[in-house]
Amino acid sequence: MAEQMQPLRGQRVLVTRPAHQAAGQAECLRRLGAEPVSLPLLEIVPTGQEDGADYQQCKRCILDLDLYAGVIFVSPNAARFGADWIDQYWPQLPLGVRWIGIGQQTCDTLEQLGIDAWHAEGGFDSETLLADPSMQSVAEQRFLIMRAEGGRDLLADTLRQRGARVDYAHIYRRACPAHSPGIIQSTIYAQPLSAILITSGQALRNLLTLSGSTHASLTEIRIIVPSARLAELARSLGFTRIRVAQGPDDRSMVDALLPA
Repeated sequence: MAEQMQPLRGQRVLVTRPAHQAAGQAECLRRLGAEPVSLPLLEIVPTGQEDGADYQQCKRCILDLDLYAGVIFVSPNAARFGADWIDQYWPQLPLGVRWIGIGQQTCDTLEQLGIDAWHAEGGFDSETLLADPSMQSVAEQRFLIMRAEGGRDLLADTLRQRGARVDYAHIYRRACPAHSPGIIQSTIYAQPLSAILITSGQALRNLLTLSGSTHASLTEIRIIVPSARLAELARSLGFTRIRVAQGPDDRSMVDALLPA
């Protein structure tokens, strides 16, 4: 009975979400009997005045917020930082703007922050949003994409091809945390890992960078990713035991560890 209640008992699972986002995934693992091991592979840094051009661009876009037909938040982090920017300059949300989140998680975050947002059903990425009927006839419309510095350009490029005007607001950046060799040793190598949960390509590359010359052994560990695109990247980096979860949310990622 205990095994049925805790089907992941005895598994040691690496949780790699940023520190402020890891608690939910760790709790899901504990409930199922696993031991979560936290090693944040992304540090989320908000754009500040010291960033110069990016800061000024963000400010211009936020001041012009009422001129956009749609504002697109590409992640829960974009939702949090974007809402902070909006709060600074708009005591009340401008009328006539369509608030769009990429995926349910992003919309849930926006809802908690007082922004009623919409997302395309059936997925959680740019491809899903671009396939929605409401995003086809967008000629002459203006869109603002709230995102991290260095994100994918597919969304903006496709909207521009359809005749829209698109601006970026780089409201945060994703940095590689400076973990000490001791932390890497204790989390990855001190005891065998059963699985690694990874939700972004940058996090996956950071894992290999931080693990140094000994990372070859990591590629034999089961890795859970949320999309076919990320699975292909993992495969190209040498991982051989890859499973694709139903989505990037905590429940879907942890469920992918369960026996089929």
